[in-house]
Amino acid sequence: MVEFNTIILQFAEQGEKTGWTYIEIPADIAQQLKPDNKKSFRVKGYLDDFPVKGMALMPMGDGNFIMALRQEIRKGIRKNKGAMLRVRIEHDKHFKVEVPDDLQECFDFDAEAYAYYNSLAPSHQVYFIKWINSAKTAETRARRVVSTINAMSRRMDYAMMIRELKKLRG
Repeated sequence: MVEFNTIILQFAEQGEKTGWTYIEIPADIAQQLKPDNKKSFRVKGYLDDFPVKGMALMPMGDGNFIMALRQEIRKGIRKNKGAMLRVRIEHDKHFKVEVPDDLQECFDFDAEAYAYYNSLAPSHQVYFIKWINSAKTAETRARRVVSTINAMSRRMDYAMMIRELKKLRG
């Protein structure tokens, strides 16, 4: 586990990352976590004394990585932009996205859809799971599970599926 102190930052205007609150993980520390890696990967550990797991470190192109701090994380650590943060993290080698039971039941009947789902990066699997879990009604949730299975059968990623659903709704 590596340990370091850093300041919580926030993007002003950076395209798709506008407004993100994040911390920077210097290249030398990223290399200690996962040597010779330049792609996104997951970590677990502590931000101050707040436990975290499955957090994505994303490459910034200069060898440094960033970790986005969602609102629930900021509430948990009770800190925002400009605050000092103690970080203790390690590579989460066993990170796996939990498939909801209703989605898994459908995958049990469609092995090809499940195989395609498992070929996606965990971060892309999370898009589908969060979308399903954010449904406010059982009917909406069921519709989203069916849409996900159809997308997997057609080898579509999340963005492709959402675009198609918007077209259909017209």
